[in-house]
Amino acid sequence: MMHLSLCTISFRHHLVSLPELATFAARAGFDGIELWAAHARSLSNQPALNGRWLDAMNLQVSMLSDYLPFTGSAAGGQTKLAQLCELADHWDSYKLRTFAGHKASAETNPLELQALISRLRDYCQQAHDRGCELLIETHPNTQADTIQSTLDLIEAVNHPALKVNLDVLHIWEAHEDPIKAWHVMAPYIHHLHFKNISQRQQLPVFAPANVYSAAGSREGMVPLFEGAYDFASFINMLPQDRIHSASLEWFGHDPQAVIAEDCQQIRRARAGRLCEA
Repeated sequence: MMHLSLCTISFRHHLVSLPELATFAARAGFDGIELWAAHARSLSNQPALNGRWLDAMNLQVSMLSDYLPFTGSAAGGQTKLAQLCELADHWDSYKLRTFAGHKASAETNPLELQALISRLRDYCQQAHDRGCELLIETHPNTQADTIQSTLDLIEAVNHPALKVNLDVLHIWEAHEDPIKAWHVMAPYIHHLHFKNISQRQQLPVFAPANVYSAAGSREGMVPLFEGAYDFASFINMLPQDRIHSASLEWFGHDPQAVIAEDCQQIRRARAGRLCEA
């Protein structure tokens, strides 16, 4: 089974309300919404918009996505995480996404790594105490930028609240096989990010500084099944006896049309495999 969410970050430069997005999500066949924490904070003055409200539309917040600090004041990071846990409770969610720092694993020295591990372990315990999981995203220029660095980090932190948001394309960007990543990290993978690119050399378009800019380039961003990575093979590989939670992370133009079609294509691909089984 595939539990699919749209990302509110896809609409970061659009004048659209959450009720409008939720109505669209339900009509387009999504199961949930991955709520960008910046959006969740801005909705704090509308308490009637909450997890129960979404549940009435047969939707749920699959994950709140934010960026916890790994340098600077530990107290500041703890305060931010406490607020994030409160938002998760408001939205009846428990998965919190973050990046494992902002430095590539190959460039991180031992002292920096130990500091990151210690901070991440503390964050995990804080999240665990609030009934939440902390999902580190596989992403370039972080400590989780390869399969092995992600596994090493999980082993070093050694906390049950630490899970993985497997960004399939970014693992492929690291010249590794996402299907292998799935098999070796499956027990820890509690969410997936799906997006694609027309050519490998265009991958820098997904750099945060570019995608968060309204004037940033969108060149090379393509629908899921039209890109350089073979998503059909990855999706068909996923076992049918497990619920897979995934978000369509679209940063390009015309998000409603693109993600609605991608959602339906994923449904058709999974249904087709069921018929073959």
